[in-house]
Amino acid sequence: MAAPEVPEGIEVTGPLNDRYDEILTPGALGLLAALQREFGARREELLRARAERQERLSAGGTLDFLPETAHVREDPSWRVAPPAPGLVDRRVEITGPTDRKMTINALNSGAKVWLADFEDANTPLWTNMIEGQLNLRDALDRTIDFTDPTTGKSYALKPDEELATIVVRPRGWHMEEKHVLVDGKPMSASLFDFGLYLFHCGRRQLDKGKGPYFYLPKMESHLEARLWNDAFNLAQDLLDIPRGTIRATVLIETIPAAFEMEEILYELREHSAGLNAGRWDYLFSIIKKFRDRGGDFVLPERNAITMTAPFMRAYTELLVRTCHKRGAHAIGGMAAFIPSRKDPEVNKVALEKVRADKTRESDDGFDGSWVAHPDLVPVCREVFDGVLGDKPNQLDRLREDVHVTAADLLNFSATPGEITEAGLRNNIDVALRYLATWLAGSGAVAIHNLMEDAATAEISRSQVWQWMRHGVQLSDGQKVTRELVERIMDEELAKIRKELGGAYDEPRYEQAVALFKEVTLADEYAEFLTTPAYARFP
Repeated sequence: MAAPEVPEGIEVTGPLNDRYDEILTPGALGLLAALQREFGARREELLRARAERQERLSAGGTLDFLPETAHVREDPSWRVAPPAPGLVDRRVEITGPTDRKMTINALNSGAKVWLADFEDANTPLWTNMIEGQLNLRDALDRTIDFTDPTTGKSYALKPDEELATIVVRPRGWHMEEKHVLVDGKPMSASLFDFGLYLFHCGRRQLDKGKGPYFYLPKMESHLEARLWNDAFNLAQDLLDIPRGTIRATVLIETIPAAFEMEEILYELREHSAGLNAGRWDYLFSIIKKFRDRGGDFVLPERNAITMTAPFMRAYTELLVRTCHKRGAHAIGGMAAFIPSRKDPEVNKVALEKVRADKTRESDDGFDGSWVAHPDLVPVCREVFDGVLGDKPNQLDRLREDVHVTAADLLNFSATPGEITEAGLRNNIDVALRYLATWLAGSGAVAIHNLMEDAATAEISRSQVWQWMRHGVQLSDGQKVTRELVERIMDEELAKIRKELGGAYDEPRYEQAVALFKEVTLADEYAEFLTTPAYARFP
């Protein structure tokens, strides 16, 4: 197809496949350019502030609630905007990438909300990013369908009134979209994903009685929330959409953000739809932020850390308390277990774990929670139905009994669990399998009956890096060294090769091994594994 018309100063370097011109229109590209020119420099300043905070933590500093924003936390008068249409009842939310089949299945799943994910459950291939936008627009126009080329099974949408509300998760502030240059530089991936969806689907959503809604990932401060709020206002003004139409739920998935929850709600208050307990990325953030600290800052292996660990209880209870104090929804974390339709025993165990997890969240006052698979929607809905009944949410549960200190959020030493050779092997195995699939274009991967995305892969490789860095001793007395990691990596790779047989993709796993070594064995810690991984794409 012919190259799209582009405003001055914009260059599209990605391939232009069928229908891409429907998304990369002059108007849409003009909005992207305006957003990047207005906010690109501020984004870079905030990323430098992240790096400076990291330097302080690595040098022995700590985290605390901000004294300069105490007036925000202490002012009892402010509230966020009332819940928007389609976001009043959020008892079950399903997450997943925006490929065509998932789009239909998620919207049909019976969940109240679908988190349409351009981030951790997605690989940022150019084709994924543009075709995902097409799929969302086609879904709103009801022109979407899908026939599985393997099974011949066809998929189509149910009636509008039965469909989940779409909430889009753009990529985090740290990512760039290298296929769109504004004045010679790659633009912010966050603004790219946000701008395209708002331009093409904002009015479409309003026509359906809802609105353009977003999940905002990976934030580390209220100043980053302020940047989002300013971007929302500019975009709404440029598209002649009333301010406050956009609503955004923020994932509290970094430990610095846990100390600024109220401030984040305050910055976004006319656009706020609440907070989410993004617990897997939260664990990743703890490991990352305190990676240079040994002793009490070294967590047990990831499968041993449950939501009942004291520091995780403090985090989730503070989130509910903060949200309901300000009239905002509190949304629980991901149930990553994948039911098996072939193994009843695996299915039974998975459903019991999901039920227990969602019961804890609903009892704590959360207004809803996440699942990763349509088969888990009924379980989550049943649990929240039991608490909510006919009420749409639990905003009236203020949790004034909760009092969380900075020390509670940082109480890692009280976490039960060991670091075993099996845990080290699992981290390496999961990271290799995930990276091989990610490099093939899929960001949500079922591994050992768990739905793994970039967050769990980040935990896996970060724990290995930290354990090796500090020479952690395993429960059997072995010391985690480079040599041990490389030996186990070879052994786990051999097991994967034997298991997959003819389906083993040698070149892809060679790439995965190289990437794993780059982000795990290097002296310098890579802030995000997706950054060097993205560089491997054309």
